[in-house]
Amino acid sequence: MKKGLKPELLSPAGNLTKLKYAFAYGADAVYAGVPRFSLRTRENDFREESIIEGIQYAHNLGKKVYLTLNIYAHNMKVDGFIRELEKVGDWKPDGLIMADPGLIHQAIKRVPHIPVHLSTQANATNWTTVDFWKDLGVKRIILSRELRLKEISEIHEKVPDIELESFVHGAICIAYSGRCLISNYMNHRDANQGTCTNSCRWEYDIKQNKESLAGLEQSQTILSSDGNYLSPGDGYYVEEKERTGEEYPMEEDENGTYLFNAKDLCAVELLDDIREAGVMSFKIEGRTKSEYYAAMATRSYRKAIDDMANGNSFDLNNLNDLTALSNRGYTTGFYARNPKEYGENYHDNRSLERSHKAVGMNCQWDQANGLLWFEVKNRLEVGTEIELFNPEEQGTVHISKLINEKEKYVDVVHGGSGRAAFPLEKDPGPFAVLRRPLYQKELDLLTR
Repeated sequence: MKKGLKPELLSPAGNLTKLKYAFAYGADAVYAGVPRFSLRTRENDFREESIIEGIQYAHNLGKKVYLTLNIYAHNMKVDGFIRELEKVGDWKPDGLIMADPGLIHQAIKRVPHIPVHLSTQANATNWTTVDFWKDLGVKRIILSRELRLKEISEIHEKVPDIELESFVHGAICIAYSGRCLISNYMNHRDANQGTCTNSCRWEYDIKQNKESLAGLEQSQTILSSDGNYLSPGDGYYVEEKERTGEEYPMEEDENGTYLFNAKDLCAVELLDDIREAGVMSFKIEGRTKSEYYAAMATRSYRKAIDDMANGNSFDLNNLNDLTALSNRGYTTGFYARNPKEYGENYHDNRSLERSHKAVGMNCQWDQANGLLWFEVKNRLEVGTEIELFNPEEQGTVHISKLINEKEKYVDVVHGGSGRAAFPLEKDPGPFAVLRRPLYQKELDLLTR
């Protein structure tokens, strides 16, 4: 892209509320899953009526909604997919995110008025693949996460007349852009059919059973959780915490086992380089995450994109807000061979400890009684100084009183307990966010 042009900011929308928060905090577009045919079918709160409402809501704002139908279908799903596709065509989304070549062929034939975007699940890693899909009628390529900036730049140079989209934030699958079989192997739920259980992120113990791996060569080695090399010949295996007795042999080499968490992607400091490589849409992962995540991640990247377009230097607050979100540690992923050269070094997880917690979302102001009602997300105590912000302004509020859902004065409210309220003279709007610093006991847990 030419310097000075603003890339699209594309945020996740796991339901209608998250869609609205993402737009309120600066998203240009969102992506949402079609039930049964996206890769988040288990956690997808959208239904036909709410998808249609979301598309209309976006279009009234002059913004866009892309729908994901990116499963790799078995025969039994094809007829249902085609019937759904013909309905989706009437909803007038701004794009269809797809991966299966046969289903893409059907979409281009049956709903030619809706652009097809190639899902990252299709693993476009080189310019010949991008050129192939362009010739078939695909309008945008969502690039594989495994690409370096230099490779993206070469793709753009070789095939300049197609849109390129790339992930800049969120979870990274430990498999090749989502092509994972761990969930299927352990739970008979296929990630490529939309029912991934995220088995790679569960808690595992390393154990030893000298009989379990007796046939492996003693020269093979694996890494333990403390970084020491172990020998599979000594019979090491992993056991998931909730599945005692089920042994999963550790048969990897010196690079370790791939059953464990990958760090999350955070490329907020690389946006200018990513744009220069030819990417026109910056995508945030996280349809299954909270409204708070949708709001904060969108707000941070919106500010970073606007600063970049205006020639301003990077604002460290954008990074601070992102590290305050729940994460598994951050990395720049595959963009740079050496992340330090771009100023991002997330290897020290102590710098990633969350400094805030969301305490309230989905606010509603009671003008008659001067109370702000909110959905309680985490513990909040009387006497706490909280941040209250909306898309336009930010300030602090001292919590002198708290009222619980039963309209009783209390000293503390807890996450998941419903709605609560505190006195407030001014309506902060429906998209206000309430957050507080960590309490001392929470800080103590982090420093143990």
